[in-house]
Amino acid sequence: MVADKKASNPMRDIRVSKLQLTGQQPVFGKARYTVRQWSIRRNEKISAHVTVRGEKAMQLLEAGLKVKEYELIRRNFSDSGNFGFGINEHIDLGIKYDPSTGIYGMDFYVVLERPGYRVARRRKQ
Repeated sequence: MVADKKASNPMRDIRVSKLQLTGQQPVFGKARYTVRQWSIRRNEKISAHVTVRGEKAMQLLEAGLKVKEYELIRRNFSDSGNFGFGINEHIDLGIKYDPSTGIYGMDFYVVLERPGYRVARRRKQ
């Protein structure tokens, strides 16, 4: 009986909060310090990521999981229940091949949350 109440509670539903991946319109990450062995200078752009939310996030996640054949290993999951995975070739998602860009990999990181989670994180008014 208690399990039925918990299952029917809409505040216990888990949903995708955001999906971070490499690809789309990026935000660039810069190097914190110089590493001479790797020829990286301080403040040099070395990474890019984008955050996608809503229906587009679900579509991209579905396509990414389809490439991975819907199988993830335990190491892909964090302690908080979020998960991430990577693909080696972006053309597996159905994106056209561009010879000037070449083939590149893409990482997906999915953040999950429940309804009402924002209440704890929002700014006090």
